[in-house]
Amino acid sequence: MRVLVTGVEGQLARSLVERGAARPQIEVIAIGRPRLDLEIPGSGAQAIADVQPDVVINAAAYTAVDQAEDEPDRAFRINAEAAGEMAAATESFGARFIQISTDYVFDGRKDGPYAEDAKPNPLGIYGRTKLAGEEAVRLANPHRTIVRTAWVYSPFGHNFVKTIIGAAGTRDVLNVVDDQHGNPSSALDLAEGLMSLLEVWRGGGAAGLGETYHLAGTGSTTWCGFAQAIMAECRKRGLPVAEIRPIAMVDWPTKAARPANSVMSSAKFARDFGYTMPQWENSLAAVVDRLAAEV
Repeated sequence: MRVLVTGVEGQLARSLVERGAARPQIEVIAIGRPRLDLEIPGSGAQAIADVQPDVVINAAAYTAVDQAEDEPDRAFRINAEAAGEMAAATESFGARFIQISTDYVFDGRKDGPYAEDAKPNPLGIYGRTKLAGEEAVRLANPHRTIVRTAWVYSPFGHNFVKTIIGAAGTRDVLNVVDDQHGNPSSALDLAEGLMSLLEVWRGGGAAGLGETYHLAGTGSTTWCGFAQAIMAECRKRGLPVAEIRPIAMVDWPTKAARPANSVMSSAKFARDFGYTMPQWENSLAAVVDRLAAEV
């Protein structure tokens, strides 16, 4: 099975390449700029034509949540228009398409975890463009699966874990929001889950086609709780630590509004593919191990 992944430098793309290396029966080809530039119409379709994949995983996105408020057209181009174009191109080759989406399609006003059938109502440009991407993919390719995830971190790229560890090396106290709730999700675990889906398809199955899934870390916390857990792992390994002080969202104003609760249930994915994301604290420890080894 040949799998084309967009966003070669992204956390999920790099995790998919790593996890795919242990599965010689699944060839993972990650492509990014300049060969595949989602800001250029036709670029994604050309890359798909060149690679001739069995599956495309669109892991590339415009993810600068606050900056998107100032660049709505650019965010829409990358997150919605390009996603739809690639889904259509994939369908024309008879291939399957996986669109990676986000918890930010929800407004965060629900009590308890969000299931896939909850009504989306994004608060900002980023969430709106990702929701528009979902809708474009649904229209363009019936042989598609949409996978929403949340609070992604990994040993790669830029993410909350690396930001907190870096800040602890230069500051004694870090103020972190304590009234936003979500599922910290290791990109390595997310890649493993997607591999379980690909294995089903490689075996001739069609589970998940036309469906939307949530795939996020098991368990939930706040950004403050997440930061405190990061510091606890750093302390165990002799890395610099800082005091984490809880603050409210109103005390940390941002250009884009964030959902207060974006906790998601991944039970449907576990039911259909037999894969449950690990407890987020365990996955965090594994990632901090790798980061500590790089110091």
